[in-house]
Formats: sequence, structure tokens, C-alpha cells
Amino acid sequence: QVQLVESGGGLVQPGGSLRLSCAASGSIFSLYVMGWYRRAPGNQRELVATITSSGSTDYADSVKGRFTISGDNAKSTVYLQMNNLKPEDTAVYYCNAKTPTRSYWGQGTQVTVSS
Repeated sequence: QVQLVESGGGLVQPGGSLRLSCAASGSIFSLYVMGWYRRAPGNQRELVATITSSGSTDYADSVKGRFTISGDNAKSTVYLQMNNLKPEDTAVYYCNAKTPTRSYWGQGTQVTVSS
């Protein structure tokens, strides 16, 4: 089992920044990729960014150049630095972690971009 705890969401003005954190615990030795997804009202959940255990990253086109995903292996934590936020980034952001056999989700954290 893997437990994921997210933090760092909130309300920010357009052009502002936020950093989300996702702390993993439990059977983390088997994790091979972690990432962030989001779901805006009325939309399906979509990929935001992922990072593999070797440090390779991938981003949705809509966030490239604005968001950065990173990991701290010592703390078993993944971060999502979000800069130049736009109203269309408003969503619930979910942390995800995958093992070869299972996918785990955090509880979600709300990000609202509004003036």
C-alpha cells in the first residue's frame, strides 16, 4: 500500500505562483512514476506532469514552460511548482503514484486562480 498526502493548494491571482507537495509513505520502494493530474469543473481528469524514478519528466502542452515537477527521494516527496498561473489552471489537483501493479491517488487539493 502507498499513501499520498498533498498540500499547497489555495487561491492565487492570475500571474501568481503556487507550489504543491505530495508526500508518499508505505511501500514506496516499488514506485516507478509519480505525477500530478487535475480536474476542472465539468471536465475529465487530465495529466499535468509526471516524473519517473530516474528523473525523467513529462508535461501537458498547456503547462509547459510554466510548471515544473521535481522530486526529493530522501523525503519521498514530489513537488509541482506552478508559475504564471492562469484562470484556466483552476482545478482540483491530484497526486498519483504508480507501481507495476497498482495506481494510487491522493485526496486532491484545490487550486483557484482568480482576481
